[in-house]
Amino acid sequence: MPICSRDTWDPFQLNPVGAEKERTRRCFQVAQYLVAAIVGLAVLGTAMISKGSLVVLAALASPDSLRPQKDQQFYLLMLVFCLVCPNFLVFLKSLWRCTFKNFVHPNMKTMAFICVIECLVSFGTSVLVLVVMPQFDVLTNLFISGGVCIVSAVLQIGFRLQSESWKIVFPICSLILTVAGYILLGLDYYVRQATAMDSSDRYMYVGVGIGSSLLVSLCWWENSLQATNHMKETLSELDGFRDFVFVISSILRITVIGGVYLIYHKLIVDTIIWEDFTLQDDDWQLLQIGLLLFFLQAFCSAACHWFGVVACKIHAVRMGFALPVCLTGPAVLLVGIMIFITQTDNPVGAAHGNITVFCRSLHLVNHNNTSIVLLEISNSICRTSLYNNYYQWPFSLLALEGLCMWSGFVTCTYYVWKIKVQRIERTSQLFVRRLYESSFIDLSLLLNTKMKVPKAVNHNEIQNCVIYLCATMWHETYDEMLKILTSMFRLDRYRGDPKEEHKDCFDFECHIYVDDAFMTEKDTEKRLVNEYVKDLIQVVIEVYRVYTNKEPDDVSIIDTPYGGRLMFVMPEGNMLYIHLKDKSLIRNKKRWSQVMYMYYLLGWKGYLVKNPHKIPHHSNEQRSSLISLDGEIFLCPQYDNDNKRKFISDENTYILALDGDTDFHPKAVILLVDRLRMYDNVGAACGRIHPLGMGPMVWYQKFEYAVGHWLQKTAEHVFGSVLCSPGCFSLFRGSAIMDDNVLKRYTAKSTRASEYVQYDQGEDRWLCTLLLQQGWRVEYNAASDAYTNSPQEFEEFYNQRRRWGPSTLANTLDLLHSSVETVKRNSSISRLYIIYQMLSVGSSILGPASVTLMIASAFQFIFTLSGELSIVIASIPPVIYIIICFLTKSSTQLLIAALLSILYAFLMTAALFSIIGDIVVQGTFLTPTGLFLVSMAIMYTVTALLHPEEFGMIIYGLMYFICIPSGYLLLTIYSLVNMHVVSWGTRESNKGEEQVKKNHNILCDKKCKLCCWDMKIQVSQETENPMLQKITGQAVTQAPPTAADSSEAAPQELSSLMPQRGVSIKRHAAEMERSRCLSEVRDTLPVISTTYFHTIKICFSLFCHVTMTLLPCLCVDWVNPVKAEFLKKLTYANMKRNLKEQIRYSLRNKNHEDVCEELVQVLTETLNTQLNGVGPENVPSEVELEELQYALNKQARCILKTNQVERLEKRVKIAIEKTLTAPQLKKLDEGELDFWHKLLERYLEPIIDDKAHKEEVTRELKSLRNKAVFLYFIINVLWVVATFFLQIIGSEVINIEIPKYFPNGTRSDENLRVEPLSLMFLFSFAFLLLVQFLAMLYHRVYTLIHVVSYRSTEKDYKDRSEVTPNPDPYPNPNPHHNKA
Repeated sequence: MPICSRDTWDPFQLNPVGAEKERTRRCFQVAQYLVAAIVGLAVLGTAMISKGSLVVLAALASPDSLRPQKDQQFYLLMLVFCLVCPNFLVFLKSLWRCTFKNFVHPNMKTMAFICVIECLVSFGTSVLVLVVMPQFDVLTNLFISGGVCIVSAVLQIGFRLQSESWKIVFPICSLILTVAGYILLGLDYYVRQATAMDSSDRYMYVGVGIGSSLLVSLCWWENSLQATNHMKETLSELDGFRDFVFVISSILRITVIGGVYLIYHKLIVDTIIWEDFTLQDDDWQLLQIGLLLFFLQAFCSAACHWFGVVACKIHAVRMGFALPVCLTGPAVLLVGIMIFITQTDNPVGAAHGNITVFCRSLHLVNHNNTSIVLLEISNSICRTSLYNNYYQWPFSLLALEGLCMWSGFVTCTYYVWKIKVQRIERTSQLFVRRLYESSFIDLSLLLNTKMKVPKAVNHNEIQNCVIYLCATMWHETYDEMLKILTSMFRLDRYRGDPKEEHKDCFDFECHIYVDDAFMTEKDTEKRLVNEYVKDLIQVVIEVYRVYTNKEPDDVSIIDTPYGGRLMFVMPEGNMLYIHLKDKSLIRNKKRWSQVMYMYYLLGWKGYLVKNPHKIPHHSNEQRSSLISLDGEIFLCPQYDNDNKRKFISDENTYILALDGDTDFHPKAVILLVDRLRMYDNVGAACGRIHPLGMGPMVWYQKFEYAVGHWLQKTAEHVFGSVLCSPGCFSLFRGSAIMDDNVLKRYTAKSTRASEYVQYDQGEDRWLCTLLLQQGWRVEYNAASDAYTNSPQEFEEFYNQRRRWGPSTLANTLDLLHSSVETVKRNSSISRLYIIYQMLSVGSSILGPASVTLMIASAFQFIFTLSGELSIVIASIPPVIYIIICFLTKSSTQLLIAALLSILYAFLMTAALFSIIGDIVVQGTFLTPTGLFLVSMAIMYTVTALLHPEEFGMIIYGLMYFICIPSGYLLLTIYSLVNMHVVSWGTRESNKGEEQVKKNHNILCDKKCKLCCWDMKIQVSQETENPMLQKITGQAVTQAPPTAADSSEAAPQELSSLMPQRGVSIKRHAAEMERSRCLSEVRDTLPVISTTYFHTIKICFSLFCHVTMTLLPCLCVDWVNPVKAEFLKKLTYANMKRNLKEQIRYSLRNKNHEDVCEELVQVLTETLNTQLNGVGPENVPSEVELEELQYALNKQARCILKTNQVERLEKRVKIAIEKTLTAPQLKKLDEGELDFWHKLLERYLEPIIDDKAHKEEVTRELKSLRNKAVFLYFIINVLWVVATFFLQIIGSEVINIEIPKYFPNGTRSDENLRVEPLSLMFLFSFAFLLLVQFLAMLYHRVYTLIHVVSYRSTEKDYKDRSEVTPNPDPYPNPNPHHNKA
């Protein structure tokens, strides 16, 4: 263990990896802007294509089109499909959620109201697109859609939704401009008819178009009502059954679209001829153009909607969303005009520059040499006032109409430019409706964006949260402790002063729970902290030095009913608690540590939240960090946190479960917090775990962890819910842990064999199972990285997986067994997801047989053996190993497994080459095995490329491949056969434990309890102790009384020596306890000489006098050695360095640099003068410290007065006081003490099983082991035997023949023969991998969105000198709460 005590000659320190200051990386900033730019261009491009495709289809379907009527009807049908497509997509999504997620019975009145509105909107959209737009030209169609914002503008004016009164100008202008646009539209067509440019009566369609656009504008009625809290109950009720409403309304909308199409075009104008829909061979171009435009419009509308959501989520609302959407209309107009101008098919018109001549000649253009789309665009533009023989000035009316319409909807949606989006938002929090209107995609996106108004509750206050970092330690090494402490201090630096606001809106505390923290020292039998705790203390001191270059400021040592507690104030003011568990007082191991901190943080502190008057107030005026020198006393930081939590609900109280060797960065924590903030039903979230270490076993685990997270975790997240959130780095919601059947059941003591396997061997998995069964969701965030040490030795790895394997299977089977109830309660788990898990469990159970058959195929190819003989040979080693595991001890099993793993590694290498050889022999890789191998290689390579920071993991894939028999065959056998072993299997050593030395020749051995400590009195026969003689010298000269007299007088004499002053406990109880102890001593007097009795009397009296007067409740053995470690900060050398750093920290602003350096110089000289007679490694006395403090304050006051900065005096005094503060010995308040006693009594008393119970449990575990092994064995044997008999029957009888193709596409004369079972298993496995791969692609996209949004709000790290500190470093924002 590295020794951290810093001497004058040893100024060097350990700088752990990751302790350097975080800085915003320039490459991430560039990537963020690049992604925002790409998304913005995608929004603009897809919106232009969507809008342009719709306008072109309307032009092609126009009666004035140059296309024949048959083509016009086909293009009109494509318009119908464009309207139906978004409704059909919403129908499928809503039906999926109603069927496989949650279904809420709707309120019929609310649903009827919504359906009526949806039918009106659908009717207006259908009339506008299918009836009106084909009658108009492309420019009018481009402009008329801007009028759909009129109802939104009216509602904004009526409800006064503006945050500032003057902003009502925007909706008023929008209303005026929209009405003006409608008037100009009417004037334009009136001029056209008046000038006989348009002989058809289209003036009627202007009125119909205005009316239909008004109906369409009803689509976004919810937006304004949600912003004003009108119909609040109705809208909140609607959110519960919105999916079912969308199912019904989508059907109604599709029905209305079809009805409008048929009624108008069949019954009114009768243009539909059913025979025209029978396409001939020469209609290929018609089909190609129509379907292409339809797919472009449908796909780009959905893509534009998705990219718009992405732009908002990555905080590119203005540049990536609002600006591109607003520019869509002008951009499409510009492209259309450019097409019209550059159309040069008619040289006459182009040569003379006469638009009229050009438009007249369009019908003469050769359609074979000119694009139909370009031709129709030009023809439609020619239908405007440009094609007027007399007047072309009316075209300005059309241009002015477009300007008014565009300006109208831009001013109506002004609020989008000011919208403030949190780091991560749900789509339902950004947009009112899930449905988008593909016909007006640009306006739909803007009008559908929720209005953020000040009348709503402040979102930041709701989302403020508290995080409890809880790390469990079990025999960690010094380096492992260094990782977790560095991570916690790193988070402290990220969060900053808890009294200041933080953009991430969180506060946190760090708690470390050390199992088996005490040892009994031999000879003295004192209960002291062991070497692991000493290492931990040194790590805390060392990390504190790294981050501050000084010793810990505020340290408290507390004796507790479960052992002890160390309390630190971290550099920025956040709290660090180290809980030392004594296994003789409290249950050890990880699950009980979790129960301990969950009840303490959620139960006890939750009780304080509900009863704020119970929060204890601090009254110890010796804490320099808490008392300013002007007499104001503030709460302890830990009490301040409890005070803050009054305003934070259990839903926003989180527990970050950690292991003692976890390494993480603040980003990882914040990303997990985002997941829980975004979804209220998420009970836990886990991150990407990276194993650390060296050696082949670590290489294997690196790829195993990578594949598990890349594919399995993402598939679980996307299709249902993650089944296991690892305890080394997972964030849990407080309300989820406190839910029924979760924490209460988690405290259950294992009594049956299955419970030992499920509860104690994989506590993390069981806790997640309880959350899932209660209806909570568990999520996975791939960008939240954490690093933890992994087993580096073969034996340690096997023992770890021996615990994990059976526990994983037991919890999965438990979840499948309760699947009916779980599906009802948990909206994230569907029946299909249960089927997926069944397939996964089945494939894992068949893993040993599959590996055996794979090895058999290697034998068959390499040694040219028959299929059945290869299966027999491949089955012999597993059977032999099963027998060995049943007959030998664990060490022998592991030795045999290691040897077999090496042999199997060679065989797997041969198997790889056998597959490659088979491809060479067959002359093609288009075989089931070849395709599987090639596709696997491609899939894993693509997956690794999509994880660029982890691409190097692909290198370890070869190691993983050759270790498949060891991991899926031998390890499975070892885990099952040793299922009855319930020991932890790792970190079992205890380097600090000492054996209690037996004491002989004891005359008196009595224990009694006085105040709050245990006292042991022993008297031996040794008489030559000089100290004993010195103590009893005076008593020996006196005449010894008789034994009887001594025994009678003893209580009275000792009582007379006791102090009469008051103590901190009840006097009566103390006197009774003391009398009992003396009575027990008196009972032993017949065997003790008089001299020894007087010795006992004097020592006992002195002991009671000192302890009850000076150190009540702190006379426990472990306290003083721990205190001595922290007292080293008061040595001359450390004090000198600490004083410099404290002054520089307090005056860290650049403006105070000169004053700071002068103070450092003068105060250092003062310290040297005052402690001139104190050695560099000695601790000054209390008197010397008081004199030193007075001298330092006096000098500081003079310097500050000289420099005219007296306002800094308070901060300098606090810095001096911090330097001279010694560690405090404290005690728990009565309420918390009572809590711990009751918690220990009810749930955490040490488990002491008698021999009979242990034998019964062992018998049950072996019985369970036998059943599990038998079941596994039978299933795998059946699979192998089935394959074996298929080999015997022969390939001619039952095998499947598959055509054989060469890579160039030619077919071979031979066919490939494949066994049905092998093909079925191969396809099943390939199907699972494909599903996981698709889920990974989906998950990567949203991970990228989350990362980019985080980078856009990442904390801007600045040097302390660049930040202007608060004049009062310990402000008092709420004196009513903060004053003691």
